[in-house]
Amino acid sequence: MVVGREQKEAVRGIKQAIQMEIDGKKYYGQASKRSNNKLGKELFLWLAAEEDKHRLIFVGIFDSISKQKGWPEVSINPTRDTILETVFSEAMRAAAATAKSTDKELDSIAGAMDMENKTREFYRDQSQKVSSESAKKLYSALAAEERGHYLALVDYREYLINPAGYFVKTEHHSLDGG
Repeated sequence: MVVGREQKEAVRGIKQAIQMEIDGKKYYGQASKRSNNKLGKELFLWLAAEEDKHRLIFVGIFDSISKQKGWPEVSINPTRDTILETVFSEAMRAAAATAKSTDKELDSIAGAMDMENKTREFYRDQSQKVSSESAKKLYSALAAEERGHYLALVDYREYLINPAGYFVKTEHHSLDGG
């Protein structure tokens, strides 16, 4: 059970996490609307859904801690591989290697990468502040997910800047055709 000062600290961290996830969802929703690239729109919408998923987890935890039931067991498995192997990778393979990057798109990506880094650092810090093993695992898993989001954004940025080079790098083609 979480009590006293520890409970107050946990609730404060959870409230901050909820707000960060709300802000992230809003940012990604706006970035999706601004994007002129189908892949960008899909990636930003997926990231918005991820932020909402995290927010709902924290709302449930907040409810549990507020009722002094303690930190609930919550399991999260990082999903970077899922997005890269499904929506993101397939869309990039289907697209021509002539993607057009715009300053607006690159600015959205840069802002998103910064946000993902800050969120990851927040979760890593929180994992060090809490005593509950369940809380530590959750924050560590969320930090890993945020890193996966960051890496997906790095891939998208590289794809926009140099589509042909991106395909060569990700497909691992060699000069002998293999």
